[in-house]
Amino acid sequence: MASENPVTDSIAPILTPQGWELLNSLGPYSEAGSLQLSEQLRRAGHAPEVVAAALTQCRLRAKAHAKFGGFADRMVFTSAGLEQATRLRVAAHHAQRFVAADLVRVADLGCGIGADSMALATLEREVTAVELDETTAAAATMNLLPWPNASVLNADASAVDVTKYDGVWLDPARRSTSTSGTTRLFDPEAFSPPLSFVEDLAAHGTPVGVKLGPGIPHEAVPADCEAQWVSVDGDVTEAALWFNALRRPGVRRAALVLSAHGAAELTSAEDFGAGPEAPVGPPEGYLYEPDGAVIRAGLVADVAERLSGHLLDPRIAYICAPELHETPFARPYRIVETRPFNIKALKQWVRAEGIGVLDIKKRGTSVTPEEVRRQLLSGSGKARKKATLVLTRIGDDRVAIVVEPVPAHQVPAAG
Repeated sequence: MASENPVTDSIAPILTPQGWELLNSLGPYSEAGSLQLSEQLRRAGHAPEVVAAALTQCRLRAKAHAKFGGFADRMVFTSAGLEQATRLRVAAHHAQRFVAADLVRVADLGCGIGADSMALATLEREVTAVELDETTAAAATMNLLPWPNASVLNADASAVDVTKYDGVWLDPARRSTSTSGTTRLFDPEAFSPPLSFVEDLAAHGTPVGVKLGPGIPHEAVPADCEAQWVSVDGDVTEAALWFNALRRPGVRRAALVLSAHGAAELTSAEDFGAGPEAPVGPPEGYLYEPDGAVIRAGLVADVAERLSGHLLDPRIAYICAPELHETPFARPYRIVETRPFNIKALKQWVRAEGIGVLDIKKRGTSVTPEEVRRQLLSGSGKARKKATLVLTRIGDDRVAIVVEPVPAHQVPAAG
């Protein structure tokens, strides 16, 4: 991972007995009350740097609950480390790969604050967590203390002798850090370590898994791996590439969808651009919005086939089907009507229907939903009726499809 800002991310003051005790004595973080609490702690005799570090950790712990749940309350974070850290739920799926492949000794190269190492250690892997940044390595050390089968090495990931391990996991730094903050990197060769380093390990037969950003283009995915896109509650979080013993037989690309209802996965043995071709047809019945992981994995046509549906346009990821089906891979909407995309006519429709709340989705068109919403609702007064518009393109025609979200309890269970 990239170097942290030594001022804002200094954790040394809380790594003393007094600092650690102070941190863990503080209640839930409140932004509104943080200044008053800081003054109270200083008046009580705590050093300013200890107070600042403890409050920073409180704030980061509160933010980290989304990724780590209750574990966050005893962890140590850096800002950049938390931003890039794998959600614990996703890390468990990573770790399960190593268990399924019977790989015991695992090197976690670029471990960050240790999320994936925590999951690996929980599943009884012998983990060596490697991190170049000294501050981040210190945070990982604290986070891995409950697991005697995990250790942290403050070193360059690219210099580690991986022949001592059964398998390797990597989470390369995908951001550059400067005094003005962090900047996202998109070129896989600009990552640290770069994708070519991962490919070189795999070329020697090493079982390797690597976490990349979900936006990696298909042409940049190596030919000899499995690519799995992961979404959590509709948010696409990563693309993981799996090589050698960590790659599943007969799987080239996959979409793993995690939600409150559990985990669901769609896989294909076909390479990118291959597989089924979905038919194209008019808006009818129900419109399905595929999960982002499905879209990234190029599996929209596969979902359309499962739904006995068709695409509105061969290049746009909206599916229509005459009937309502249960699927974890797409969200259904009932189609009410289809209108030409004309601002003046749509504005008249908004007024006539008494619409005051408008949810706008769009795909395949360059319009900005916020601007369209502003234009359509201008002058609508105190109207309260809610409506949903899907702005898209069918061939050369721009259309506005009026839809209604289908409540989960109305979707028939798969039989």
